Amino acid sequence: MTNREDRLAAALPGVASWRQRAFAWALAHLNAKYERFVASYKRQLFEELSGAVVEIGPGAGANLRYFPKDQIRWVGIEPNPFMYRYLEEEAARLGMKIELRSGTADDLPVPDSSADVVVSTLVLCCGADQRQSIQEILRVLKPGGKLVFIEHVAAAPGTWLRRFQDWATPLWSRMGDGCHPNRETWIELERAGFGELTYDHFRAPFPIVRPQIVGAAVKRP
Repeated sequence: MTNREDRLAAALPGVASWRQRAFAWALAHLNAKYERFVASYKRQLFEELSGAVVEIGPGAGANLRYFPKDQIRWVGIEPNPFMYRYLEEEAARLGMKIELRSGTADDLPVPDSSADVVVSTLVLCCGADQRQSIQEILRVLKPGGKLVFIEHVAAAPGTWLRRFQDWATPLWSRMGDGCHPNRETWIELERAGFGELTYDHFRAPFPIVRPQIVGAAVKRP
């Protein structure tokens, strides 16, 4: 680990540290099938971005390859210190300058109205308070700035998949770095107060996280 990882990991309880280390390794090494599936969505979302880009929960850096590196200033807010090595290695491979800050989506270490874009992919499922996370995104966006997102979401109420998501959430959350597969994220985005919100539902070939949404939300000028 880097010295920074050592310092941050030392502050974690032993079990939490082990879970975060394992999750970082898995995300870096076992996520290729999903990334191939969503590659076309990510190209459409990210290739035209410019300005100050804040990515919340960038994980092992799977999104970095899609950003126009000469058009953006990228800051990643990542709570898991074991992700940092993978992020830095991927950025070095791409020749991309990045800035990493330790933090969570519901308390972003970013000034008010400073981001042109906030990026969230499979992040709003995590954290204790999704509504607070979305309000934090609105706080850091400039007027007219936008959130771009890909998120897995809850299945329709009453379906076998929704019942399974509800049943599995306590264990899934513990093993998946806080992930909740049964969140109706699109509803919270609709309620948040964005000036514009567009999104589509799609289905991924992965059972518990099959329902997903992709889209963008623009902060009022």
